[in-house]
Amino acid sequence: MERSRIVLSGSGGQGVITAAIILSEAAVIYENMNATQSQTYGAAARGGATRSDIILSDSEINFPKVIQPNILVCLTQEAYDSFSEIIRPGGILLVDSKYVETKRKVDAKHISLPMYAKVMEEIGKPIVFNICMLGALIGVSDILKPESVMKVLKTKIPKDFLEMNQKALDLGLKMGKDSIA
Repeated sequence: MERSRIVLSGSGGQGVITAAIILSEAAVIYENMNATQSQTYGAAARGGATRSDIILSDSEINFPKVIQPNILVCLTQEAYDSFSEIIRPGGILLVDSKYVETKRKVDAKHISLPMYAKVMEEIGKPIVFNICMLGALIGVSDILKPESVMKVLKTKIPKDFLEMNQKALDLGLKMGKDSIA
């Protein structure tokens, strides 16, 4: 596997950091990879800017910060405006079409998906928006198996919410795969 440098960005309350932790744990525990995950967020817990850097690799990771991601996810316009220029040439830029208007020319594959709208339409609960985003991320990149994410979720959330999270992951996975087909 090539080293994956990922930045997930959005605002507080969208579950960006939780999604990054789940992704990193799935890679380490179930995919036998090395991973680092770090986060930064604005002063306001809800609504403030949020960023999480993730590196996934089969080899040793010497520096935990992502300077030039090959995968960038932006869930807000502010995140897109702040980070879209740092993407590695030829990378993947995944955005939510409800919240982000892509207006810059960057050397990356732009993928704009209605993740939030689909979650609200199909599930009706915004709490799984981040899991849908993880599914879309996996769908466009194949960085992990979706089963690994579900195994982590089974250790973190109550049983009553597993079906809803599985549905959100599958929804995102389908959107992601359909966008590159």
